[in-house]
Amino acid sequence: MTESTPAGDVLFSRPYRARGELANIARVLESDHVHGDGPFSASASARLESITGARTALLTTSCTHALDMAAMLLDLRPGDEVIVPSFTFPSAATAVVARGATPVFVDIDERTAALDPEAVEAAVTPSTRAVTVMHYGGVPADLAALERIAERHDLALVEDNAHGLGATDGRGRVLGTVGVLGAQSFHDTKNVHCGEGGALLVNDPTLLERAEIMREKGTDRARFLRGEVDKYTWRDTGSSFLLSDLNAALLDAQLVEFDEIQSARGAIWNAYAEGLRDWADREGVRLMSDDPDLLHAAHLYYLVVDSGATRARLLDHLRSRGIRATFHYVPLHSSPAGVRYGRTPSPVERTDAFSSRVVRLPLWAGMTPTQVDRVVDAVREFVPGSPASGR
Repeated sequence: MTESTPAGDVLFSRPYRARGELANIARVLESDHVHGDGPFSASASARLESITGARTALLTTSCTHALDMAAMLLDLRPGDEVIVPSFTFPSAATAVVARGATPVFVDIDERTAALDPEAVEAAVTPSTRAVTVMHYGGVPADLAALERIAERHDLALVEDNAHGLGATDGRGRVLGTVGVLGAQSFHDTKNVHCGEGGALLVNDPTLLERAEIMREKGTDRARFLRGEVDKYTWRDTGSSFLLSDLNAALLDAQLVEFDEIQSARGAIWNAYAEGLRDWADREGVRLMSDDPDLLHAAHLYYLVVDSGATRARLLDHLRSRGIRATFHYVPLHSSPAGVRYGRTPSPVERTDAFSSRVVRLPLWAGMTPTQVDRVVDAVREFVPGSPASGR
């Protein structure tokens, strides 16, 4: 416990601890295989493929590296453009910029906080090569509409599914498996984690051989390990994207308990939705979408207040009650690097409004009912229209 998180505070997030973690890690340390693509890498990959239904899951050191691999596999080059949401983590844009291409920032759909298909359609130019969609909070974007746009303009659809492991869209399709490539995150703030880690879901089989080569520093070592060639050599561009088997051992233990983790998080999400509904209706606050047709991942729970000033007061109010809530991304189009490297063809007013007004509540699998009740009660005490509320 640190000075910034006094005893009794409801933390914003806490990494999940799976029961088999220490035993798995001990097995790796006692073995002669601690580096990447060991037994636990194989096991965790198989579990991930089972959860998602993906053709192939390649473990990586981060979701950022998975997105980097996606940009490399798409052969992005200077002069190319990739449409990305302005409201997302910078990795989606840095992967594009690293290839010399230009990220084109577009607005969100307020219902999902993910890409607005109409804004995507309007941003397509002859230079557009791909669309990267992030499923914010684990709520599915309108994938059917985005697929139609991608097909109409011959674009690759890439899913940044850092928040959405296990969630499905309105057609029952698992997020991360609809685009040609899907990126997952196993950072310790995610539902399932290994400290730092990620995966690239390769849904287009024509990309698999090259993806394996790029992941192994540009060599065909994966084929060598399978006995398909008698030696391995440098074949293509690439980098050291492999997750160590030590991290994979932690991840494997977490994936064993995936359903348990999701159930716990879903119960907390539902408690917020039910406990805050009448307060939100009364006070004019918008709650996170609970569309029954979309199976979200219960990655986070947010509410949207009427202004940035109200948000600041609400966060102060919750802090005074020992509750650590927070906001989220600074829109990429207005960030220094976004201005330098990107392009914003049309105003992104919904993004600006959402970013300035969103509040994320604590949500982690180990929260107790008492802690959840404390959060709900503290939020319900707040009166958005009253400058004195929360004091």
